[in-house]
Parts: sequence; structure tokens; C-alpha cells
Amino acid sequence: MDYPGNLFVVAAPSGAGKSSLVKALMELDAGVQLSISHTTRPPRGQEHHGREYFFVSHGEFDMMVANDAFVEWAHVHGQRYGTSKRAIEDRIAQGADVILEIDFQGAVQIKQAFANAVLIFILPPSWEELRSRLERRGEDAPDIIELRLQNAAEEMAQACKFDFVIINELFERALFDLKAVVHAQRLKFAAQRRSRADTFQSLGIAP
Repeated sequence: MDYPGNLFVVAAPSGAGKSSLVKALMELDAGVQLSISHTTRPPRGQEHHGREYFFVSHGEFDMMVANDAFVEWAHVHGQRYGTSKRAIEDRIAQGADVILEIDFQGAVQIKQAFANAVLIFILPPSWEELRSRLERRGEDAPDIIELRLQNAAEEMAQACKFDFVIINELFERALFDLKAVVHAQRLKFAAQRRSRADTFQSLGIAP
């Protein structure tokens, strides 16, 4: 089904800078809204319920799965994450551009449910830099960092399934690239036709 709004899906291994890039994009582009996922993991640092994630118990998550409330959900680093299908549909049906930060498994599932979704993968410039960023973050024990690095190899091997790949070596350049992808998507024929249907109709341009 076509919706007037666009759906952007951003995935990356831990430490690649996905969240920082999405946050910076939203500060520059008021037309982009963040989709908030549900997760069973506890909050980290200054995270708050309903802002970064909806933090739920395993029982609550099980109930949502049973009720088919998620368009995608997956196990990531020993916890579960899910995206509410209705929340996405409601926003893009109203013409909003929605952006999701999820793992590669979820991104592929989103594409199956929303054919017009734009998949964007963020890569680090090197393994050494990825490890350094995870260590500087100071949020995970050494064994968790090693687990994240092991998972990163599997995650980055899936980048070929994405529409766009951005290498976050210099943050400002990576942010420019992300903005360029969003802007270019808005100018595609199909996206313009969806968001400016009245204009297309008045000009006699067939759907």
C-alpha cells in the first residue's frame, strides 16, 4: 500500500554512530520523526521510557508478539526489540517521514512489510575504530564489547541488502550523506506522486 510519507530504516553495528547521526538529522530536519521501538533490555545512561525506547518486561513483549503487534522483532545481544506496525502506518499515512533505528534483521522484515521503505546501513571506517568507539562509550563490560564485535561481522555482511551505505569516518560528512539520501528519496517520482497527489492530478499526470 502506498502512503504519502516516507519510511527510512537505519541499521548499523554497535558503535558505528547510528544513533548520533539520526539524532543530528532530526535536529536539522523537522520533517523527520523517530519511530520508537519496544525492548526488553533495561535503560542505559540517561535513556528514558518513551523517548529512546519503550522499555517493557518479557511478559509484555510476549503479549505483543502474540497479538501480532510488531511489524518486526528480533533477538539482539541477548535482548528483544520490536517495532509497532500500527505506529508506523498511522504516521506515514498522515504524510510524515518516519525513521527507524533497528538491527539488520528488522530492516529486512520492514522492507517486506513496507515495499517503499528506504534501507540505509552505517559502516565504521575500520575494525580498530569500531573497537575504540565501543570502549570510549564506557557503557559495556569487556566481554560485552567482544560480543558486539563478533556480532558486527555478521551484521556488516548484510550491508549488500540495503539501498544505501554510509561510512561514518568523519561525522559531518556522514551526516551530509544521510541528509542527501533523505532529500533524494523525497524527490523520487513515486514519493512525489504519493505526497503531492493533488498536484499530479491537476497536471494530468497519470499515477
